[in-house]
Amino acid sequence: MRNFPNDYGKKGGRILASEAEAPVVGGPGSGNRYRFGSKQRVEDCLSLDVRGWRREGVLEPGRFANLTWHPRGRETSSIGVRALHGAVELSYSVRSGGASGRKEDVRYTVPLTWTPCNFGGSRPWFVCPGRVNGVACGRRVAKLYLRHRYFLCRYCHDLTYASRQDTDRDAALRKCRRIRWKLGGSADLTEPFPKRPKGMHLRTYVRLIAEYGKAYEKLIGALTEDAERLTARVLGGPRGKP
Repeated sequence: MRNFPNDYGKKGGRILASEAEAPVVGGPGSGNRYRFGSKQRVEDCLSLDVRGWRREGVLEPGRFANLTWHPRGRETSSIGVRALHGAVELSYSVRSGGASGRKEDVRYTVPLTWTPCNFGGSRPWFVCPGRVNGVACGRRVAKLYLRHRYFLCRYCHDLTYASRQDTDRDAALRKCRRIRWKLGGSADLTEPFPKRPKGMHLRTYVRLIAEYGKAYEKLIGALTEDAERLTARVLGGPRGKP
C-alpha cells in the first residue's frame, strides 16, 4: 500500500469527461479549499504520479493495487488501480453534494504511452482522457489531478501552481514549513525548531537552519509591512509601500 502526498481538495469547474472513458456516475469530492478570485492550485488537489507507479511496479499488466493518501499521517482517500496492457483502470468512490451526500462509484481507464530515455530504457506517461468543449485532450503528462470526479491533466482542470500565486509572505511561509517538515517537525512556527534527524549530515542540517532563518526574516518583514499598511488604512495615515 502506497502513501501519496497531501495534494488535497477539489472545487467546481468546466470539464466534461469523455463518456467512453469516464462515465459520469459521481459528484464532487470532499476536502474543498477555495481561494476566492484565483485559480485552483495543483497543490490543493489529489494527484496520481505515473513515475512513482512505475518505480513501485504498479504498472505491471495484471496487477491490482489499492493506493491511499496519508497527509500528516491521516488517511483521507483511496483508489483502486488495475494495470492493463497500455492503460490503467481507476476505481474509487465520491459523494454527491459533499461529505454528507450519497456515495457513488467511479470507474474508467486512462491510456498509457512510453517514450525512450536518452541513456536507454523508456518512461511512462498518462494520456489525459479529458474533453474540453467537446475536444479530446490526449496530452502526455506525468501527473493527473482530481476535480469533478475525474483525474485529468492540469490544463483540462485549469490549474496553476502555488508558486505562481504566492506573495513574498506566502513563499516565505511555505519555505519555513517545508524545511520543518523535512526535518520531521511540525508546521507550527511557534514550536521549537526540529532537531537534526538521525542519519542527516551536520552540514545539511546547518544549511537548512540558515535557509530557514532567511525565510523567517522575509516572513516577519512581509507581515510587518502588511500590518503597517492595514494600520495606515484604518487610521487614514500614510500608506507606506504600495
